[in-house]
Amino acid sequence: MSLSVTDFARELQMVFKTGSVVIGTKKTIKLAKLGKTKLIVLARNAPPEVKKDILYYAKLAKIPVYEFPGTNMELGAVCGKPFSIAALAIIDPGQSNIIELIKEHGEVKT
Repeated sequence: MSLSVTDFARELQMVFKTGSVVIGTKKTIKLAKLGKTKLIVLARNAPPEVKKDILYYAKLAKIPVYEFPGTNMELGAVCGKPFSIAALAIIDPGQSNIIELIKEHGEVKT
């Protein structure tokens, strides 16, 4: 059973309220290289070279990666931002259970 977009959206919004999130591909790749993130979220239509880099560094650092089933515009909307988001890094999930939710549904790429 796959993770519903509404469940993911609810948990992601909780992360924005109570945790720490970094938005942007360059910052996300940098955090993946340093191993300083708990979870990376990629939009389905993120550029292939970005996906490749993030998946590579995430695998090295054993960081879970969730591929959001929507586009970068939809991911931006879920985050409450008026712009597209291809990648984001969750540094601290705060009061959210987003990491457990994604692992529970087997949606993690490593």
